[in-house]
Amino acid sequence: MTELLVAMGGAFWLGFLTSISPCLLATNVTAITFISRRLSSPRLVAASGACYMVGQAIGFVLLALLVTTSLASIPVVSQVLQKYLFRLLGPILLVVGLVLFEWLTLPVGRGRLKGWAQRFGRSGALWATMLLGLLFAMSFCPTTAALFFGGLIPLSLKAESHVLLPLLYAIGVSVPVVFIVLLIQTSARLVGRFVTRISLLEWWMRRATGALFLGVGLYFTLVYTLGLFGAGQTL
Repeated sequence: MTELLVAMGGAFWLGFLTSISPCLLATNVTAITFISRRLSSPRLVAASGACYMVGQAIGFVLLALLVTTSLASIPVVSQVLQKYLFRLLGPILLVVGLVLFEWLTLPVGRGRLKGWAQRFGRSGALWATMLLGLLFAMSFCPTTAALFFGGLIPLSLKAESHVLLPLLYAIGVSVPVVFIVLLIQTSARLVGRFVTRISLLEWWMRRATGALFLGVGLYFTLVYTLGLFGAGQTL
């Protein structure tokens, strides 16, 4: 039970850290601001923001569900993961930590999906706003890809949670979007201040998480992957 609670907290934190990464934060601010300019009613702005968040949540949960269930359903892959996942976590965490410190860049492209999403954003319909959120959820940049594929996916596989942890991750992603919608309803000037301050906070939070990932990843690599100190031999 304790491990599950830790995993749930970890999934939410990874989602929140993903949401305040510069690329996704800028994308969310741009999308919500663009949507709100086409709507005259605060209620419609709130409804559109909610649909955008639901779309993002659907995108992240479906992608995580697809990846985790696909890996778990292939007998050979499933057996390898059950036997070696704990030993693979160390190197995976090290890679994620390096990406968070911006010492390593992943070759992730976003242009085409972003272009498609902008087309749907021109519509004021709620379904289009939801689809906009779903498409933007798929437009990974190096930092968000590392957090999702290198953080959430191994965590979900280890906890054997294909829906709950991705859902908590999606909720974490949605938290800043709520503040963005509220700020837009209050004042556009406050949005700029919010983005500036959250970007500065993100810099420290990302590096703190990166340091944690590097520390834990190094420990797991030495003890479980390389089998030093005899602890890894018990797995």
